[in-house]
Amino acid sequence: MTPSTGPRRAAKTPVLSAAPPVMEDLGLVKVPKASDVLANRLRKQILESDMPEGTALPVERELAASVGLGRQTVRDALRVLEIEGLVVTRPGRAGGSFVRRPDTSTFQRSLQSLVTGRGIRFRSLLEAREGLEPTAARLAALHRTDADLAALEETAARMADSTQDIDQFLQANVDWHVAVGAASHNEIVEAIVNSLSLVILRSTDVKEFNSEITMADTIKAHDRILAAIRAGDGDKAALAMSRHVHTYRELIEDFALPEEVSV
Repeated sequence: MTPSTGPRRAAKTPVLSAAPPVMEDLGLVKVPKASDVLANRLRKQILESDMPEGTALPVERELAASVGLGRQTVRDALRVLEIEGLVVTRPGRAGGSFVRRPDTSTFQRSLQSLVTGRGIRFRSLLEAREGLEPTAARLAALHRTDADLAALEETAARMADSTQDIDQFLQANVDWHVAVGAASHNEIVEAIVNSLSLVILRSTDVKEFNSEITMADTIKAHDRILAAIRAGDGDKAALAMSRHVHTYRELIEDFALPEEVSV
C-alpha cells in the first residue's frame, strides 16, 4: 500500500470575472465653426456694451490677428452679423464694418424670414394678429400722445379718400394699424404689429374681398377704435379692435386663402 500523504485538498473552481462595462456610444462630436464662435463673441459685445451706432470695428486684418483666425473666417463672421442687422459693411478706403443698433426693422426681417422659410400658415398670422392687436389698442388708449392721435387721424382720412384705389386703401389700412402699434409706446408690441401688418398686406390682395362694402365697414370699425383711443378708454378700444380683427378673419376665410405666406 502506498502510504497516505495526508488529506487531499479539493481542487479550486476557477472564478470567472464579470465582463467589464462597455461605454455607451458618445455619438458624433459637433465642433462649432470658428466663424460662428467669433460671430457670437462680436454679437455679445455689441449687444451688451454701450457702443453707439456707427462705431467702427477693427479692420479685417487687425481683427483676424487679434483673435488668431484667418481673414476669410473673419469675413464669414461679419457676414453673419450683417445679415442679422448688427453690422453694416461699407466698401472703399473709408469703409469697413460699423456697429448697427437693433431696431424694429431687425425684428421685422427675422419674422419675415421665419414666415417664408418655415412656410407659416396664413391662418396662423391672422390668429396671432387677433390676439395681439386688441392689446395694442388698449395700450394706445392709455399711452397715446397728441402726435399719435394726429397720425391716426391723418391715416384714417387717407383711407377714406382712397376707396377708389384698392392698393392705396390697403396701404393706408396697414399704416393705420401700424400707427396704433406705435401709439401703444410698447416697443415689442409695435415691432410685432408692424411686422404682421406688412406680411398680411402682401397676402390679402383679394379683389372680391376688398369690395366697397368691406372698405366702408373697415372705415367704420377704425372710427370706433379711434374714438375709444381718443377718449383714453382702454377697455372699449380693446373690445372694438377685437371685434374688428375677428370680423376681418371670419370674412376673409370665406375666400381662397393662401395656405402659406410668401414675402
